[in-house]
Amino acid sequence: MTYKQEEQHPTKAVEEEEEGITPRASPKLQPSRSRRSSRYHRSPSLEDGSPDLFPTLSRVSTHDGPGISDQRPGYEPGDEIYHKFSHLRKVTIVTVLSFCSFLAPISSTSILAASPEVVKTFHTTGAIFGISNALYMVFMGLSALVYGPLGSTYGRKWPMTVAAITFTAFSIGTALAPNLASFFVFRLLTAFQGTCFLIVGGTVIGDIYRPIERGTAYGWFLSGTLIGPALGPFIGGIIVTYASWRDIFWLQTVLAGISTLGVIFLVPETIHRKRSDELSGLPRKQKVKKLWSWINPWRVIKLFRYPNVLVVGIAASSLVSNMYSLLTPIRYVLNPRFGLDSPLEGGLFYIAPGGGYLVGTFFGGRWADHIVKRYIRKRGGHRIPEDRLNSCIIAMGVVIPGCMITYGWSIEKRFGGIPLPVVCMFVQGVAQLFCFPSLNTYCLDVMQSQSSEVMAGNYVIRYVFAAAGTAACLPVIESIGVGWFSTISAAFVASAAAATWMTAKYGAEWRERVARHADDD
Repeated sequence: MTYKQEEQHPTKAVEEEEEGITPRASPKLQPSRSRRSSRYHRSPSLEDGSPDLFPTLSRVSTHDGPGISDQRPGYEPGDEIYHKFSHLRKVTIVTVLSFCSFLAPISSTSILAASPEVVKTFHTTGAIFGISNALYMVFMGLSALVYGPLGSTYGRKWPMTVAAITFTAFSIGTALAPNLASFFVFRLLTAFQGTCFLIVGGTVIGDIYRPIERGTAYGWFLSGTLIGPALGPFIGGIIVTYASWRDIFWLQTVLAGISTLGVIFLVPETIHRKRSDELSGLPRKQKVKKLWSWINPWRVIKLFRYPNVLVVGIAASSLVSNMYSLLTPIRYVLNPRFGLDSPLEGGLFYIAPGGGYLVGTFFGGRWADHIVKRYIRKRGGHRIPEDRLNSCIIAMGVVIPGCMITYGWSIEKRFGGIPLPVVCMFVQGVAQLFCFPSLNTYCLDVMQSQSSEVMAGNYVIRYVFAAAGTAACLPVIESIGVGWFSTISAAFVASAAAATWMTAKYGAEWRERVARHADDD
């Protein structure tokens, strides 16, 4: 297809861009650099709500770029769009978003240390309480289907602002819940709103950082996401030891209020182009039709026709389900094993994985970016999104499964005392921060024009698995023992690592094959 033909067939060109295919044009048909930077045309809007910019001239999506064209290391055509904010402003944005991403995950686990007290207050059972935690995860996954498309349609700032305000309000409702039903309802609403920070906030990283810088930035962003679940039970244990479990949610309310102020005053709009701008001047019926095509949750689900998106989602799910399966039963498993009685004593065990997540923050993202740069050099200046996945194979395939097996059987067979499981939890925490920046940043890189939806789909899968792990861990441990449960969990993660390696090797071919089939249809 010639350059002129591409202008006459914008739909096909955009489809190729969304599927992550490198534009195929001979050198004589490539426009000059000045033309690339100045020509940024619109094509007729697509019925499915896809972005309508010519991909060969894109200044936003630089994945699968043709090569490096600047003297700066890793520089790609179009990277000037990431210079909109200063380094200090970017650091401020990431800091605020990392704090916001701390909220929903910490809320998912902070109440675990107080589970017996909550059960006693509402005259229920531990099994029912476990269901509430599993449903919390389910609603975190469902939220992604809504906030992912909203973030692409209306921008990043206002969805996060609404989520921060409502998260604060629902935290107050949870603290004041008079009965079990209202406790359930406010907890689930809190989960739904809090996930917005993980989806939309993560997409902001892709808006403001170049591809070879995103791993490091995403590592810092994920620090809140992962440290929250680990430190939540420790904080909850301290509170419930000296005060009421309701004070856990009052603390959560205060933190949510601070995040609301941060989002409103410190986080600007970062999206390069809002789809909603195209609604101006359209008849109402056409507006409704186009808007529904943009915010329809099916936009997220249909992306799983790409094997690489599905595999990476399952890989992230194996890590999240493994994390929650490890954190959820600690008080029920380790307290009896070591003869501990108080919530505070059991909560101390959560410091180990939390410390691992914190240490991993300093290295995991940088390692992912280092691997990307290494492959750029190996390819003679060419980058593909799948290169990043090579950075997590060893941590996911060897370190985490080894830690899980050692942890489980040391408790089952009563060897190693307290230090061995603590060390295993710490090392596993570090290893997970060598995996998540790679997997999450891949979601931003692989389809930049649909990064919010790709990220949303990834979170849908991971929290469905997290819900299953949270609900099943205690019954399964009681049935087969913590040793075999940990072995099964380790096998799941190792299998996901093998699938991730296949994606790193063949993912680009899979994307092109799906794109060709879509063209045939």
